[in-house]
This record gives sequence, structure tokens and C-alpha cells, in this order.
Amino acid sequence: MSTSSAPAASHIAWGRVRQSRRTADRAMKVIATGFTFCAIFVLFWILGMLLVKGIGGLSLATFTHVTPGPGSEGGGLANAIVGSIVLTFLGIAVATPIGVLAGTWLAEYGRGSKLANIIRFINDILLSAPSILIGLFVYVILVEPFRGYSGWAGGVALGIIAIPVIVRTTEDMLSLVPGPLREAGSALGAPPSVVITSVTWRAAKAGMVTGILLALARIAGETAPLIFTALNNNFWFSPNLVGGVSNLPVTIYQFASAPYENWQQLAWAGSLIITISILLLSIIARRVVAGGK
Repeated sequence: MSTSSAPAASHIAWGRVRQSRRTADRAMKVIATGFTFCAIFVLFWILGMLLVKGIGGLSLATFTHVTPGPGSEGGGLANAIVGSIVLTFLGIAVATPIGVLAGTWLAEYGRGSKLANIIRFINDILLSAPSILIGLFVYVILVEPFRGYSGWAGGVALGIIAIPVIVRTTEDMLSLVPGPLREAGSALGAPPSVVITSVTWRAAKAGMVTGILLALARIAGETAPLIFTALNNNFWFSPNLVGGVSNLPVTIYQFASAPYENWQQLAWAGSLIITISILLLSIIARRVVAGGK
């Protein structure tokens, strides 16, 4: 082979490599785009079916009447909606102080310590733990010993589910706060606790509030832990939250599997209410983050 033909052969080989890379890149784009459209199609299919079937069950009675008994006509979801609101906010009330303080300790005091690494590992396990296991755990410690279901047990179960989300978000948000801000507070003679509450928390408040809202959305539709703790009923719950507490997730589960047409219609309406509520919480969380920047 002559010396003049060597560069030409090299150029041809390099051209083939470039062409094969372009072909692989285009194929990857087509595959990724195809799967993306498949996911979007399934998502909008679910949402569309939910809207079509759920809107038909929405009326004034849905928000003013209690859940109907077996075989009865009419009825609504008023007691279930109020019960879900009470249980969800009770869970957030339990989870917020624990999650925020634990995340603060991990970000400000623990950092790279062995104890902090163990806590992070346990938190990751809780973050991915099946909610039904948490429901069984709370059943053993709060329902069985007191021989009865209660809203308090349901709130604790939801709080345990929300804690890992708040811990992770709080730690991540506080870790993003620039070190010079902390140093400036310390230089003024402020103790670490004052620096945390007056400087780092204020700098990371948007992200921390977002974590709480995301945890709220996370537990709003939980069913399994409430079956073992708060259970359900077709009436208004007791003010002291002792006994079965009506709630949307368990009501939807029971009504959707029932043979009564009005129950099934209310199940679709309840599903739509929960979906819209979670969507609104997600929008609020994004607005909070955008406002904090």
C-alpha cells in the first residue's frame, strides 16, 4: 500500500465510525422518545378515565352528605373527606418537628460522623419501606394494646411514612446553604443554635417547606396503613378520634370493590378529589420553591 492511500483509508474508516455513532444516536433518540410518549399516553389515559368517571360523581351532596350504607341510594363523602384532612394533618403534625430537627442534626451537627451515616441508612430504609409494614407496626404498638382502632394510630402511621421524606429534604436543603453564611453568623458571636434558626433555616425555608408539602402529598392517598390503624366507618367520627375514623383512601378501596353502583360512582369521585388535591399540593410546592429563589 502506498503512503498516499493510507490517509485515505484512515479517513474512510473514521467516516464509517462517525456514521455508526450517528446511527446509534438516532436509534437511541427514537427509542427514548417512543417510551416517553408511551408513558405520557398511559398517564393521560388514566387521568382521562378518572376525569370522565369521576366528574359524574361530583355534586353538592358529595361534599355535604355522609357515606351511604349498603344498598342505600344517594349519599356523599363529607365524613370521609373531613376524616382524611384530619388524619393527614395529624400525620404532618407528628412528622414535621421530628423530620426537621433530625434533618438539621444530620446537616449541621452530624455531617460525616458514623452515627449520622447509620441514621441516613435507616432513613433510606424507611423511605422505601412498604406502607403496609408501617401500618402493621403501628397496629401492634397502638391498636392492639388499646383494643381499638383510632385516628391517633392512623396519624402516627402516616407521620412515620412522612418523616423520612422531611428528613431527607431538610438535610439536602441545609447542605446547599453556603458555608460563609454560617461563618458570618458565628463571627458575630451567635451560638450554633442561633445561627441555625436565624440564618440557615431562613436561607433554606423554601426547600424545607417544599419537603413538608411533598410529604403531605405522599401520605394523602395512603390506604394500607389506615386499614390497620384508623379503619373506616360510614358516619362522622368521634371528636376524640377514638374508634374507626372515616377517610377517603379506605372508603375508595371499599366502595370500588362493592357491587353497588352509587358506591362505585362515589369511589371514582373520591379518587378524583384526592388526585386534584395532590396536584394542587405539588403546584404549591413548586411555587414555594420558585418564590424562594
